Amino acid sequence: MANLPGKCDSIDVHLLRVLCMLLTECSVSRAAQRLNQSQPAVSTALRRLRELTGDALLVRSKNGMTPTERGAALLEPVRQALANIETIVIGQARFDPASSRRVFNIGTPDYLTPSLLGRILARFQKLAPHAEVVFHSFSPEQDFAGALASGTLDVVIGNWPNPPEQLRLSPLFEDEVVCMMRAHHPLADRPLTMKAYMDADHLAPTPYAVGQRGVIDTHLARERLKRRIVARVPYFNLAPYMLLESDMLFTCPRSFAEHFARLLPIVLARSPIEYPLMAFYLLWHDRAHVAEDCRWFREQIVAVARSEATPHARPLPALPTDLKLASLVG
Repeated sequence: MANLPGKCDSIDVHLLRVLCMLLTECSVSRAAQRLNQSQPAVSTALRRLRELTGDALLVRSKNGMTPTERGAALLEPVRQALANIETIVIGQARFDPASSRRVFNIGTPDYLTPSLLGRILARFQKLAPHAEVVFHSFSPEQDFAGALASGTLDVVIGNWPNPPEQLRLSPLFEDEVVCMMRAHHPLADRPLTMKAYMDADHLAPTPYAVGQRGVIDTHLARERLKRRIVARVPYFNLAPYMLLESDMLFTCPRSFAEHFARLLPIVLARSPIEYPLMAFYLLWHDRAHVAEDCRWFREQIVAVARSEATPHARPLPALPTDLKLASLVG
């Protein structure tokens, strides 16, 4: 055992290739021909292999040469070793969406328009019919940056004001901010004024990160304003139904509000506060930046988000995806 590391260091790719060919062809001359080497060179390599393994590996027989028990047992491990080396040097096999059975994991906030996620899924199923996509929601306790770093998530869609700088980012679209309320809300039949907005009861989402304000409250704080939040909801999709039973307002992306206004007695009002457009982006970690399957998955999401943005959800211009977030936001 003490001599094992030295012996392992002496085995190189050339010797492995010679051994594989000798054990396959059972002939020094045929192995030399297939390796495009001289017969003396292959004979020299065989002698070296015999010294390293302590076994004859091939012995003469009436039909040429026959592998020894040790030699026959080595053929498959040697083939596997050469395949592994080829994978390391050349890289992974080309990704084929049509035949892939990979499971892709995407983290999404629930204030994305359900129809957008549906279009992403429809494109995915068309191009990768045997693969699977899993949508993951967020909670205040979840470390989505850590999930990207560990590979638990492949990508994340977000619009936080300050995403982690160590992640890579690609912009998707921008959406206008509006107010939602029930159709028979006292403020539903008139323009929403600043005073009415600030005096109203507000329903707000639970922050997705501890100690981090959302886009709305970050802007209000910057303007030294504070709305009266009377309730918080952990899931955006619950908010429209809660509005039906109260006189609260819910401030949210226009595409989200329009989706539920088509389904429920909900109306939209233009916000009296000029909120900045909500910018949505795709995040991923360096570990998945080069991988062909992950890059393909990101491309499908970006293509759907940018090509099917509503008039109020304006697609953002593409930025180089090999830049990290820190270089995109200054």
